[in-house]
Amino acid sequence: MSELIPRQIEPTGAAKVEMLNFSKRFGALQALDDVSMTVEAGSFHALLGENGAGKSTLVKSLIGFYQPDTGSVMVDGRERSIASPRDAAALGLGMIFQHFTVVPGMTVAENLALAQRDLGAFIDWKAERATLAEFMRSAPFPLSLDARVAELAAGEKQKLEILKALYAKRRFLVLDEPTSVLTPQEADEVLGRVKTMCRDGILSVLIITHKFREVFGFCDEVTVLRRGRRTGAARVEATSRDELAGWMMGVATDATALPASTSGRAPSPPPVAQDTVPRLDVHGLTVLGSEGRRAVDGLSLTVRAGEIVGVAGVSGNGQRELVAALTGAMPIDGGEVRIDGQPYRPTRSQMQRFGVRSLPEEPLHNGCVGKLTVAENLALRNFDRPPLARGALLSRPAMRTQALAQIEAYRVKTPGPDAPIETLSGGNVQRAVLARELAESPRLLIVANPCFGLDFQATAEIHARLRAARDGGAGVLLVSEDLDELLALASRLLVLSHGHIALESPTANADIGSIGRAMAGDMHAGAHSDTQPQALHVRAA
Repeated sequence: MSELIPRQIEPTGAAKVEMLNFSKRFGALQALDDVSMTVEAGSFHALLGENGAGKSTLVKSLIGFYQPDTGSVMVDGRERSIASPRDAAALGLGMIFQHFTVVPGMTVAENLALAQRDLGAFIDWKAERATLAEFMRSAPFPLSLDARVAELAAGEKQKLEILKALYAKRRFLVLDEPTSVLTPQEADEVLGRVKTMCRDGILSVLIITHKFREVFGFCDEVTVLRRGRRTGAARVEATSRDELAGWMMGVATDATALPASTSGRAPSPPPVAQDTVPRLDVHGLTVLGSEGRRAVDGLSLTVRAGEIVGVAGVSGNGQRELVAALTGAMPIDGGEVRIDGQPYRPTRSQMQRFGVRSLPEEPLHNGCVGKLTVAENLALRNFDRPPLARGALLSRPAMRTQALAQIEAYRVKTPGPDAPIETLSGGNVQRAVLARELAESPRLLIVANPCFGLDFQATAEIHARLRAARDGGAGVLLVSEDLDELLALASRLLVLSHGHIALESPTANADIGSIGRAMAGDMHAGAHSDTQPQALHVRAA
């Protein structure tokens, strides 16, 4: 019997891509204004900018999702017409999105096969398997072809997305926030392998990121957009965090004032008295998830007054259920919660009594009523108390006065207090909710991914507000998937894995390797316990 010969996958080389004089208008919004940039063959190029700077419009115009009003594309020195993503794919240009596009119910092999442009109506699986096996022998991320995607970890799914592009002969890739759901080790591995492919002349890469650590750790060149215009570009080794931040914000900027994702760790917070009764004391907390399984399983933690405690973890390890249970959005199945030593149930009256406030993830959906006005949303905590309540009646003038004061204090950009809150940008919704939740000096603040999707300036403002609440005596439980954010704000870090505390460490001497292993599930010591998990304490490396 003759040996099955795989079909030939022609070798590809990294593409040089030039975007020349791109402009794009959406109605009254000038999304791009005469933007030009070049990604050299084999370059790992970073694209930075605040939300609304034009990054997505630029890359989608390149890939063919949008048609620019003006501008041209050069690929390897030749002008090309790209009217659709199919045209881009024919030139070897592709994009890997922030959210996975793999098919969970299929195998790795089936997902790879589907990535091909010239896939016919029928697949010769014997020949395809032989080709896939040959491809995997030299692939940067070897995965089992028979593994079902639904069973892969987040890092493996991200690797599969890149393998799909390589198998489909992409020579230039746009990576849109590719590490947002990865552990630090997974992020470094993925970016490190991509960097190697660039150095080997296999790929050119344009990465959209908000993390300066990734820019300075992996990228060769960087371009910055602000309000649709290019404000700066440089070789990475020839620039600095301060310069990049200034280009993004349009001002000369001191990077020490920026959030952790841009500037590194912030100064240490003031010491917290350990002999006081904890502001928040959670013991043996159990919360059932949507399928009736224990999403939070015997979890115990404390937060003291004047302390920010950070909770890290890969998405889906019980963070959402923990926050929901402590704020009354989900029932508590077991365990005990105390505020200042007193039993606590997360009802509206008890949250008011104990001074518990929250800044939820996606506040427009989880902390607001979109159709209500900004003023009405700002009144949701105190509409039934003076001065807003006059007997059984709501005082609209008092509500409006309160809203105007909070809008000014928190710099909420809105047409006015009577505008529906759903018409505001994400950062301004976040500012409005923060204004409402901090209005009465809360004693405990429960915060979930407060800066997800926000630009650097909005992030810096929110971080400053959280520090001010801490310095004013509040205890803050900060749940975030941004490890840099946690290391900058928190004095202690807890890692949540499979609903348990897998690791606890002071952030001042936290070991990133141990944190990453715990996030990946390699260190969840209490994972088989139905009561209190054993925390692993990290010491200085």
